[in-house]
Amino acid sequence: MHTSTLHFVNPIEGDMLHTRDGQRQGQTLLIPVQVKAPTGHSVTINNQPTTEQNGLYTAEVGLSAFKNTLTTRDHTTGEQAKITVFRLLNFAGHYRLSIDDNIWFLRDIYRNQDTYTSLFDNPFLGFLREVHAQYGTKIHLNLFYQTDGFNLSQFPDKYRTEWQQNADWLRLSFHALAEFPDMPYRTAGYEVVRQDCDLIMNEIRRFAGEPLMGPVTTIHWGEATMEGSRAMRDAGYVAQLGYFNVDDDLPAVSYYLDIPQRRHLKKRFVWHDTREGITFVRSSIVLDKKDLPDIVPFLNSYADAPSGLPPYVDFLVHEQYFYPFYEAYQPDYRDRILTAAQWATDHGYQPAFLGDALFNE
Repeated sequence: MHTSTLHFVNPIEGDMLHTRDGQRQGQTLLIPVQVKAPTGHSVTINNQPTTEQNGLYTAEVGLSAFKNTLTTRDHTTGEQAKITVFRLLNFAGHYRLSIDDNIWFLRDIYRNQDTYTSLFDNPFLGFLREVHAQYGTKIHLNLFYQTDGFNLSQFPDKYRTEWQQNADWLRLSFHALAEFPDMPYRTAGYEVVRQDCDLIMNEIRRFAGEPLMGPVTTIHWGEATMEGSRAMRDAGYVAQLGYFNVDDDLPAVSYYLDIPQRRHLKKRFVWHDTREGITFVRSSIVLDKKDLPDIVPFLNSYADAPSGLPPYVDFLVHEQYFYPFYEAYQPDYRDRILTAAQWATDHGYQPAFLGDALFNE
């Protein structure tokens, strides 16, 4: 059996290359490509000659489309190898705020629909609008379907116009049926996830409308089987966010990905599973898991990591810590979010929805 001696080292299959990975020239991104082959061979990459150092062959290749094929040939042996990679022109240098476990603000609006003339009479949404007004932040809310005494089918459609008037900075998406049980989709099959997904998406369409929706979500606990991720993909969520923890004692929050894939994502922050047609993106920080004084040092510490500062920064937080009645209430909840938005601004990050940063070329 012949063992291939020619393979791509960097990038690898499914990598999504952004402007920090190379040099932008108009609509083309020039990137260094490295392949491994026996020393002293004649190797090309996309018909470009390579330079060799200890069996590592490098050439600069231009990516001129969203989806690109890289082909390397070992002209000494006749072998060739191909991978698919993606070019992201609008990814690096952007950020968003994503909030998980949202349902209580919707219950509050439902209960006060006779007195609230605006969605933003709700204190939580009112605060988020202040964040947007101050920093331009784009905010993505992942929704539960139900909580004690309320589900989304009860939410009135009287605010539909106002939702759409704020679609330039607000997104709503599926998260889970409810907060409990924990990790509800860790072993769930296609039908279970698709059913819950459709349940929530249909209600969002009804009370807010299509402009509030998009191609990105975070499933509750970031755990899903491959079938579960396929269900979300087929519902329209082709990008799925997680933590992709590995080599530590933290929850994996990494869907169906294996350890090498998680290691790669932890370093790269973004990767596309070309077999499944799903893009995975790593969150940069969970704001309610860090004490307020630790947020800026933690974000700054990325600069010293091999990966450097995240190309796209996702600030993740959970809704419930906003409320004084919640057992784990965080009185500095607002300050954590404002601190994160200020850090992004200070470091030159511009607000952008993740879907726009990934797919709007």
